[in-house]
Amino acid sequence: MTKIACIGECMIELSEHADGRITRSFGGDTLNTAVYLARLGVAVDYISALGDDSWSAEMLAAWQAEGVGTSQVVRMAGRLPGLYVIQTDAAGERRFSYWRDRAPAREIFDGAQIPRLAETLAPYSHIYLSGISLSLYDATDRKTLLAALDVVRATGTKVVFDTNYRPRGWPIVDDARTAYRALFARADIVFASTEDLTPLFGDPAAALQAAAPQAEIVLKHATPMCTIISGTECHDIAAAPVSNVIDTTAAGDSFAAGYLAARISGRSPPDAARAGHRIAGAVVQHRGAIIPRDAMPKEVL
Repeated sequence: MTKIACIGECMIELSEHADGRITRSFGGDTLNTAVYLARLGVAVDYISALGDDSWSAEMLAAWQAEGVGTSQVVRMAGRLPGLYVIQTDAAGERRFSYWRDRAPAREIFDGAQIPRLAETLAPYSHIYLSGISLSLYDATDRKTLLAALDVVRATGTKVVFDTNYRPRGWPIVDDARTAYRALFARADIVFASTEDLTPLFGDPAAALQAAAPQAEIVLKHATPMCTIISGTECHDIAAAPVSNVIDTTAAGDSFAAGYLAARISGRSPPDAARAGHRIAGAVVQHRGAIIPRDAMPKEVL
């Protein structure tokens, strides 16, 4: 059975408007992808941790209403979820400020045993995680997670890695390089961007082909286009122009959902990229990470 597990963190999202108003929602890169996957008809569970507060309960209810499975979400007594503020400029580009150092999602793998974690991950056809996911955990927890991924990959589970690099999450840049290379070596699909990888590796395409020769690589460029590299095949797929860009939050997360949903349904990588571009093009025309259901583009696949 095809079912995806998305690993990461969801936080309280505060969006600042031009007139100074602030609206509240919830968001997090891998959670955003999970929601869009569910909307596209893909079975998906979220693996994370929350507190026992009312905001955490509201999050769980919202995910369940979207069709995202929550059986793998741990509740921690006396804890609160992380929080972030989005500020957008006139071009729709966003800036994030975070308050998350004590967020429970950072401790979900504390003391985890490799066999038990592998048992948790084994039922899933795909494990999806990001560079932000990796930045939550310390070196010991990352090592445990990597070992569990090795176990489940040996039985056929595919690993999907979205590079999403946020320098604030990596005080020591070499730690990020080490963690990313470890995931590249284990990934079956890599979603990357020149913006993410140039600060880490210089030439993104060369770094990816050297570190992840086994992977299907989807490299997004500064212009609305991606390059797909898979074995000896290489495709450049441009996105349709979007004239009304309001907020680019979750553009990459929704692209990943569209691409994965298409690939799972048997579409080719170029067709999957077109599906990803289509849903991302709709997302950037709305504020916040999760757009209204009635704003979802029709016939994405």
